[in-house]
Amino acid sequence: MKAATTIHAITGMALVALLAHDADAAPAGSGKELPPKPSVADVVKASKPGDWRPLDPENTLYMELPAGRVVMELAPNFAPKAAANIRALVRERYFDGLWVMRAQDGFVVQWGDPDEETPRPFKAAKTVDAEFTVPAKGTGAFTQLKERDVYAPQVGHVNGFPVARDPKGGQAWLPHCYAMVGVARDEASNTGNGSQLYTVIGHAPRHLDRNITVVGRIVAGMPLLTVMPRGTGALGFYEKAEQRTPIASVRLAADVPQAERSKLEVMRTESAAFQAVIEAQRNRGGPWTKVAAGAIDLCNVPIPVREQQ
Repeated sequence: MKAATTIHAITGMALVALLAHDADAAPAGSGKELPPKPSVADVVKASKPGDWRPLDPENTLYMELPAGRVVMELAPNFAPKAAANIRALVRERYFDGLWVMRAQDGFVVQWGDPDEETPRPFKAAKTVDAEFTVPAKGTGAFTQLKERDVYAPQVGHVNGFPVARDPKGGQAWLPHCYAMVGVARDEASNTGNGSQLYTVIGHAPRHLDRNITVVGRIVAGMPLLTVMPRGTGALGFYEKAEQRTPIASVRLAADVPQAERSKLEVMRTESAAFQAVIEAQRNRGGPWTKVAAGAIDLCNVPIPVREQQ
């Protein structure tokens, strides 16, 4: 919906002012209309080249489906063993010809080998240690949200990923936000090796945090997965082979010719521009918004991705 008032580009002191508390914000029920404020789109438009980083080709996966490409970015600082094994699986072309085999409404879409009796063999590690959490030290610069979180003592962002932390225990982990990619497992903790992966397509199931290895997130192509027909079997698994969606291939961007790569970049989550993105979502302006939330949940913070400029 187009705003009635055009917000000019945010530059210099205007960006700083956006991050300050808005004394003019109308309290709920006051009847006073909220003043216009910059939107996320305005912040992105006004951002500078230094506010963005390209995807790392060695940690970017392209999953080719009949409807198009899904782009995933691995987070090796938070799941180094799982990320390494997934790269090994991809490089031996394990996923080529396999399937999207599960679509559970409001929960996850999962892909891999659905054949439990005679599964496809692979050379990569069959067993990978669970990486439900990792030492927070060494994961990267942490930009903390000021809001309290139900599931973690601290939440924020590191290098373009939502992150939860326990400062007393010195641990950090990736949460189950929308579009995050997890490693499917059985009951035992170390039964997830990356040969079956899933992404969150519904409301963030944060109760899964620290119970499953989360290895990255999908940065492009989520609509191709969220529209998958819902499985009619238990937990949304497809009951018939013809219901599954075939995977043409999965490749590391580093192994794809430059001309065929997706030219994407992610906003740096340690940047002032990203803080402005958060504030634009936390306290939306009028005239459409009547009551500004004044707070934001970790999984509702948008992490902008765009074509390289």
